[in-house]
Parts: sequence; structure tokens; C-alpha cells
Amino acid sequence: MNKHVKNLTPETTDLSRRSFMVGTAATGLVLGYAGSGIDQVLAAPAPANFEPSVWYAIAPDGLVTVTCGKADMGQHVASTMAQIVAEELGANWKDMRVQLASNDPKFNDPVLGAQITGGSWSTMMNFDAMSRAGAAGRIALTEAAAASMGVPAGELVVRDSKISHPKSKKSMSFAEVVKSGKATKTFTADDLKAIKLKSPDQYTMIGVSVPQLDIPLKVNGTAKYGIDVMLPGMVYGALVTPPVRYGATVKSVDDAAAKKVPGFIKAVTLDDKTTTTTGWVVAVANTYANAKKAAAALKIDYDGGPNAKLSSESLLTEAKRLQGLSDSGQFFVKDGDPNAAFGTAAKVLEAEYTTNINIHAPMEPMNATAEFKGDILHIYSGNQFATRSGAIAAGAAGIDPKFVVMHQMWLGGGFGRRLDADMMVPAVQAAKAVGKPVKVIYTRENDMTMDFSRPLTYQKVKAGVDGDGKLVALSHDVVSAWPTQRWGIPDFLSPSVDKKGPLDAFTVNGSDFFYTVPNHYVRAIKNEMAHNATPSGQLRSVAPGWTFWAVESMVDEIAHATGKDPALLRVELLDGKGKNDGGAQRLRNTLLAAMGLAGYGTKKLPKGEGMGVACVSSQERATASWTACVAHVAVAPSGEVTVKKLTVATDVGTQVNPDGIRAQVEGAALWGMSLALFEKATLKDGGIEQTNFDSYTPLRMSQLPEVAVNVIANGEKATGVGEPAVTVVAPAIGNAVFNAVGARVRGLPITAEAVKAAMKA
Repeated sequence: MNKHVKNLTPETTDLSRRSFMVGTAATGLVLGYAGSGIDQVLAAPAPANFEPSVWYAIAPDGLVTVTCGKADMGQHVASTMAQIVAEELGANWKDMRVQLASNDPKFNDPVLGAQITGGSWSTMMNFDAMSRAGAAGRIALTEAAAASMGVPAGELVVRDSKISHPKSKKSMSFAEVVKSGKATKTFTADDLKAIKLKSPDQYTMIGVSVPQLDIPLKVNGTAKYGIDVMLPGMVYGALVTPPVRYGATVKSVDDAAAKKVPGFIKAVTLDDKTTTTTGWVVAVANTYANAKKAAAALKIDYDGGPNAKLSSESLLTEAKRLQGLSDSGQFFVKDGDPNAAFGTAAKVLEAEYTTNINIHAPMEPMNATAEFKGDILHIYSGNQFATRSGAIAAGAAGIDPKFVVMHQMWLGGGFGRRLDADMMVPAVQAAKAVGKPVKVIYTRENDMTMDFSRPLTYQKVKAGVDGDGKLVALSHDVVSAWPTQRWGIPDFLSPSVDKKGPLDAFTVNGSDFFYTVPNHYVRAIKNEMAHNATPSGQLRSVAPGWTFWAVESMVDEIAHATGKDPALLRVELLDGKGKNDGGAQRLRNTLLAAMGLAGYGTKKLPKGEGMGVACVSSQERATASWTACVAHVAVAPSGEVTVKKLTVATDVGTQVNPDGIRAQVEGAALWGMSLALFEKATLKDGGIEQTNFDSYTPLRMSQLPEVAVNVIANGEKATGVGEPAVTVVAPAIGNAVFNAVGARVRGLPITAEAVKAAMKA
């Protein structure tokens, strides 16, 4: 069985590297994980200059400000962290506030040891640490209040930001305790581990749909996004990018026409030693409008580089060639002997599954503002991976990363796009070239053609069943670019089970499913051509967005080939044997919940309509979320697919904010539907052809189906909900299309043309 990335499970938290500080400061009680030394006492937050303390601080007025080390891109993760703290702290929700962290290492994720937001990890990996932070604060406040009131600490009750002594009727508010200056208790790592947290039956905040704290800020305009940044003396940069996605170089720049544009300052050709960008030029001017005019006026001669003639067809042809080689790739799963089992199987099925390039396209296009203050580089941008992005900004500037200060802004959408830092490179180099702060804003065309997209993938799946229709063998080859390897971070790669070196597990996660199959191979194959021509990134759902497309489609094909109901075959395969114990049962229960809510198998549908099922354990096996979908579709004679209803059930373990979870699941399901039916980018002559929403066409409001969500909260550890529903929708729709009209489509997106062709086949 594969070994997963070593830093991704909550059990790997190393609290021995930290001590927990609770002390007093002039402006309030400060709580947080300090570094390796006790002398690292942290000041209370100063929202005006965005200098937060670790995790949270309580001010003399009783307000509790939680510092969120995660990027908040509309998923309300800052409020989620605050809600977890408030539960154990005993704070009143009206007293809670949130702010975003800088890139100071003291704000690193307690589990990952870096500042990164993705993989639906935030709640599951931070729930324990934030709970213990809240509990430690409650203990410190209680002991201080006991000393002030002259009563035993064990007789005090904490609730709604007040510490009360029922026997004497005495009480103190958090504000009064902070003002007293008596909250000085410190906690070692062992002390933190020893704290007994609340059991789920004791929760008063967790599981309650409290208002999201960031919404008022976003409604009244006080929440500042990267695109809102204004600095004294700031000028603007507009990009000119080459016609080739990656590998082009600038041969010459003629700025004669640009010099006639009012306010034009300079054309800067990027010399990006980090190799994040190639062939870019940024035009700098006094306003963004003038910068765009100047950029349009530049005459640039390019060398297209080695990828200038490549296309989507080239990448797919190369993927098929690589898959056909017996020695390519590395094994992610290697259980039993599928090849031997195929030789004795009563029936063998083979199928090829493909997905196309997909673009993130968040509503706020990429942007960054760079300013040099002496030796210090300040970057203002919304970013999902501050640790890596700070290093890239430093590399672009030619300075040590310790001299980079990242000012985290609210994100107008991320979906994995802002895990990358390309937007910082032109801002940094332009600011260095002109000696002024520079804000760079991508046009939509820049953003789409230079996206770190979801890669084109090719998968070959072979399955063998015995005489009783039992699945006995499955081999699965996954060919794609390797987005995580591109980051150059060894800890994010996994050792291959055949000991051929590290592989990018984020391209094959999900293929190691919880079905019981005695003979199971999964091979991860890097498409070097695609890796170079279309530098890929993590798009919401990552690998399970394509691996489960193949797995759940093939399970359906097996069911039909053996005369079994597709849902009941899944129930049969989820028997929980061996390594699948625990996970398989949770996934089976989720599938049954979705089937029950949808009325699967209980109603006769009109001609041309069908229901399809899929169930998944996104994201990774070690950090799984259990999600199932029943899709109800209608298929017209033209092949056009209309999704009438999506029914999604998800087992979240412990739910923090029910309304927030439902919103995330609904959004993820619709994102999955958009990828399934509508979104496709293509490469031609080395460049992405789609440049705006007229040619890249995500799901529109008029196309929304009914979405029903069943959230299963069973008190287990909290799971993630931002991405799993994305992965389950496409196969459920594809399976529903087959049940409706007998057309099996094996490529995403599922277009009317593809359905009609399959109907005729």
C-alpha cells in the first residue's frame, strides 16, 4: 500500500517544538504558540498595521481577536477558527473578531509546519490546536478570576465571556480579568496535551450556525482585498505575456509608442531566476489605465521556445505513448497480482478516461503590490501558500526570504490558483526597477492564459471479474503533469511502493479507494511534455477530480457488465475488510444516506431521464472526507444533458458551522457540475486558446439544478468539506447519462456532441 505525504495527518503534530504562552501586555491578554524560546513574547494585535499575535488575543474591552493563519477566500475559514476557539474559551460570539496572519513563521500550521491553505485540510488539521488554545485561555482566565474573587477556581463557570461563581454570586467579565493583570499562567507542550477538551455533548458553540464574522466586513467594504491596496507613491504595472504558455523568451522590446502614453514610466523585461515566469514584460505607468495603454503599445519580439508547436492533441498522444511503456511511472498502489488475476478472470473490461485542461478563473484576478522599504520587501496580496510565495518573491528580488514581509489580504476566490506566486514576480521586479511601490493587476486574459491550470489527464483502467461477478483485479494508470513536484518541496512528494523514487501523490490520490479488491495496481506516470508546456497547479479537488472520474465510472461499467445495480455493487465492495476497515463503512453509510434522500430506485423515471451514483473518499486516504452523490439528469435526443437534481451526502465527523458546511458542499457540487459539463481549455501552438468567459464557459446561474444536501455529523474528528463534493459529481452525472440513454462518455467535459456520438455507438 502507498505511503502518504508524511506531514499531512493530524497525528504528526509536534507540540514539543513549541510552548504555549499566556501573559499580559499593555493592550490585552495575549495567547499563542511561541517559538523555541520563552523570550519570544508576542505583542497584542495591532489591526491598523496588521501585526497580529499568535492565534488570538483578548483586549481590555473584552474583544477576542483570532488570528487566522489560513487564506480566507470566501469559505469563512477565519470564522471557523474563531468558532473553535470560542467553544473552549467560553467567549460570547458577539465579542469575537478575526484578522489574517502575516508570513511570520510563528503562524505556521500546527501540523504542516508551513502556511498553506488547500486540500480541505484547514479544519481537520487545526481543530485540536485551536481547541487547546481556547481551553488554555479559559484556564488562565479562570485561575486569575479565582485569585481576584478569592474563590476556588474549580467552582467557577465560564460562559458568554463571563466567569461566574454560583455560590457567592460573584462574577468577572473577560475584560475585567484582563484589566486586572493577573492572567499570567504559561503552558508547556505537555500541559497543552494534558488539557481535557469538551466532549461533543458539552458543546454550546460547535455545531451552531453562528453568523460568519467576515460577512459584515465584506458588506461594508472594510475587508481589503489585494486589488484594493493603495500605498503612497504607488504606480501600476500591466502585463504583456507571450503567446506561448511557458518557455518563451523576449528577444527585443520596442517602447517607442509606449513612451507617447501619458504617465508611462518604464517597460521591465522580467528576469525571473525562480523560473515561475518566462517571456513576460510589465509596463509601468502612473495609473492602471495608462499602464494598460502602454502595455498595448509595446512591440515585443519573442523566441517561442521548445513548446511553441505543442497542442492538447500533442499532450494526449504523448500520454498514451507513456502509458503503453511497461517501465514508465512509479507504483502508488501495488497489492496482489492483477495481471495473473486477469488471466483467470471470467470477464475483463478495459476503458480509457480523459480530462481536459481546466482554468481556475477566480473573480478577483491575480494581483500583487510590492514595496521596498530599505532592505525589507513588503508584498500585499491574497495568497494560499505564504511560505512558498515569500520565497518566490525573495528569489525574484534577489534577497534572503527573511527580508520579505507578506501582508495577507482577503481573497476574491482562490480554488488553488493562489497557491502560486507568479503575480508577485512582476510586481517585485517592477518595484525594484522604478524605485516605487508597484501594483500589478492581471487582465482576465492574462489570468486565463497564464493560469497554473488543472492538467490534461489520460487514464487507462482494466478490471477483471470472476464467474460470480465479483471484482477480483483492477489496474489503473494515471498520466498527467505533476503539479506538486513543480513546487520543488520534497516533503510534499511520496515514496513509490516500488522504490523507484518519489512520486507526486497529488496526481493519484483517490485511486487508492476503500473498495475491497484483492489485486490492485495504480501507476503514476509523469507526462514531462505536459509538465513543461502547461505548468500545472492544484485546482479545487486536485487528483480526486480525475481519479474518481475514472474509478467511479469503471465501477459503474462493471455493474452493468455483470447485471448488478451500480449502487448495490458499491455497497458490496465497501465491506470494510483489512486496511479498509472503518473508512469503507463510513463511505457505505454516506452512499446509503444519499440514495435514501434522492429516492434512488424507488421511482420510475420518464424516458430519457436517469439517476447515477458515485461515492468518494476525498481528499487523501489518511485525511479522507466521505461523500456520495446521486445525480438526476434528463438527456435530449440532441445529446444535451440537463441536470435536474444533485443529492449529496457527506460525513463531516464534527461539524463546526452547519450553515457554512452546507454552503461549501453546495458550492463544491456546483463546481463539480461545471467541470463535468461545461469547462474545457485547449492548448494550440503552445498557448491556451481560451482567454475570457466568452470562450471558457463555466456553469451559469440559469443552469443551476436543485441541490439537496445531507450532512452527517457523528462526533468523529472533523473532516474537510471544501473539495470532496467536487470529485463525486462528474462520475455521478456520467453514470446517470448512461442510465438515461445508454451512452457511456469517458471524457470530461460531457458535451452534447459526445453524448450523441455515444448514443449512436
